Amino acid sequence: MNLWTFVEPASLINLAIIIPLVGAFILLLADKQPNIREAITLTTATLLFTVVLSIADNTFNRVDMQTQWLELFPGVGLSFVVEPLGVLFALVASFLWIITTIYAIGYMRGHHEKNQTRFFFCFALAISSVMAICFSGNLITLFVFYEILTLSTYPLVTHAGTNAAKKGGRTYLGVLLSTSIAFLLFAVIGTWAVTGSVDFQAGGIVQDVDNKFILALLLVLFCYGIGKAAIMPFHRWLPAAMVAPTPVSALLHAVAVVKAGVFSILKVVIYIFGFESLKDIPTTDIMLYIGAATVLLSSLIAMTKDNLKARLAYSTVSQLSYIVVGALLASPIAATGAALHIATHAVGKITLFFCAGAIMVASHKKNISEMVGLGRTMPITMAAFAIGAISIIGLPPMAGTWSKWFLTIGALEADKQIIAAVLIVSSLLNIAYLLPIPIKAFFAKSEDGVSSWCRSDVKEAPLPSLIALGITSVGCFALFFYPQPLIELINLIPSISGSLDSGG
Repeated sequence: MNLWTFVEPASLINLAIIIPLVGAFILLLADKQPNIREAITLTTATLLFTVVLSIADNTFNRVDMQTQWLELFPGVGLSFVVEPLGVLFALVASFLWIITTIYAIGYMRGHHEKNQTRFFFCFALAISSVMAICFSGNLITLFVFYEILTLSTYPLVTHAGTNAAKKGGRTYLGVLLSTSIAFLLFAVIGTWAVTGSVDFQAGGIVQDVDNKFILALLLVLFCYGIGKAAIMPFHRWLPAAMVAPTPVSALLHAVAVVKAGVFSILKVVIYIFGFESLKDIPTTDIMLYIGAATVLLSSLIAMTKDNLKARLAYSTVSQLSYIVVGALLASPIAATGAALHIATHAVGKITLFFCAGAIMVASHKKNISEMVGLGRTMPITMAAFAIGAISIIGLPPMAGTWSKWFLTIGALEADKQIIAAVLIVSSLLNIAYLLPIPIKAFFAKSEDGVSSWCRSDVKEAPLPSLIALGITSVGCFALFFYPQPLIELINLIPSISGSLDSGG
């Protein structure tokens, strides 16, 4: 649906980046008027989503959209190009910004958080940089806004201002900046040195590079330089960031930061290396199996965590590597699964974090062991948690079913039976560390046979938070029964087009 037909197609890119940026500074004017401030945030988020919908409509209609802001040096500048993978990420991020804002209104007020204006301001800045990443036309543009995203989210991680928050923020900033400067920057420079280009191009730009050692090194530099993908051992920033308020965790794990990481890896694989070149690179299998190890090890660590947000954090580390594995399989079907997992994991994981925050606001409990019987007093929240958990596991009738299906089929198509086995075992581990939580909440009792929650005055979280987690829960169902639009969008990617029919 094109709601911006009066705007030049290329200008829609500028609007997508500028609208949240302008909204961020306007809401500063309403610092002392929370109702107006939050109305501005919601209006800005909604406007952005309508712009992204128009971009998506143009994409389906094969309308060319590209623009350049400035030329940094001959032939290279800050340029933006619309392509299907970026549109998918932009749709997910812009839609979930609306829902996360609704949730944050209930959470931030219910938890009596300080510095709420700063929170919404930095959130908008982060979304602006995400839009720029989505539509980046070359590696230089991607790198610049990747760094801006890191810097704009740092105040959100340290929002509480406690020693623990500051320590978590130092880890967050330290890991992400060090990996991008030590690895990603050199990957970008190396790509330009051996190809003479940094532009994203269908099929890749390295086909004429004969030096396999250089390509092998570049692949490793990209995979570890994009630290937001949280491949082990550069994953510690993600659990460390759990000191942030839950809406920030939702931003980190579903809307912006981690998805920017795996999106960037997938985009580099498709538009810099290309599937055919990737198959011949010596380090492809090495990074593939490191990704598979991350899937399993982080799932095992998640099982040991009693703190709910810590368990969900390590679950995210695992699920991100599903996307990395899907990219490195160099299979159109696996890449379809990886791209689809950006959306399906987003709605499932954001639901789980919304529930964790609702539990914190209503009961002030963080540990799973303290939540026995909680479903009797917070049935909506725990039912939503069950829905999100089933989606992350990948069971029908939830969204995660399709992305995991494509990933597994892609692994088998690539003759990587071990990877297929890893994905299946990981899903079983998902069951082990996620499903016991709602089961205990609804059916378990304390030692005296009566849940302590039955005797408490604990109620559900504030209404805005319940509305938000209700919407994302419905999203888990919706993407199972109606995944076609996303699959059709993914199928517009030149390297994937024609590899599967639009019905999936």
